[in-house]
Amino acid sequence: MPEPELTAVKAKVRSIPDFPKPGILFRDITPVLQDPGTFEAAVAALEAWARERGPEVIVAVESRGFIFGAAVALRLGAGFVPVRKPGKLPAATHQVEYSLEYGTDAVEMHQDAIAPGQRVVIIDDLLATGGTARATARLVEMTGGQVVGIAFLIELLDLNGRAQLAGYDVVSFVKF
Repeated sequence: MPEPELTAVKAKVRSIPDFPKPGILFRDITPVLQDPGTFEAAVAALEAWARERGPEVIVAVESRGFIFGAAVALRLGAGFVPVRKPGKLPAATHQVEYSLEYGTDAVEMHQDAIAPGQRVVIIDDLLATGGTARATARLVEMTGGQVVGIAFLIELLDLNGRAQLAGYDVVSFVKF
């Protein structure tokens, strides 16, 4: 079944050349968030897809992923777990390093954030190279959680991030 495309949301995504570094074309979701109709459409699409997977927990990646992940978790009555950059979480964490389209980074999650066997959907705003999402899935699995899906509002097709996520149930709603 082909993935749905949210054309109204896609029309609101702004392209910013040379951000955060020369040669990068940044896809800015600020105009999507500024318009209640397109913001609602984005959250509703993510929620509907996640609901079909029966998650107990939504995990979202700092920082734009928090916007969508928290909204979806609330609408589903699921728990919400933030994945953050190193040094931002107060309790004991797991950490995974990864590569991204313009360098390397790491993400962390509290070690006790997910109970063994809990069903988890990961939500982020954008799939680029797939490094952040793959690292996040590894964090969930380190806690014993079961990744039942990974959802993105936007996917940058030229960067082939899905290759990093082989074996996972992945969806995106706006493709560039």
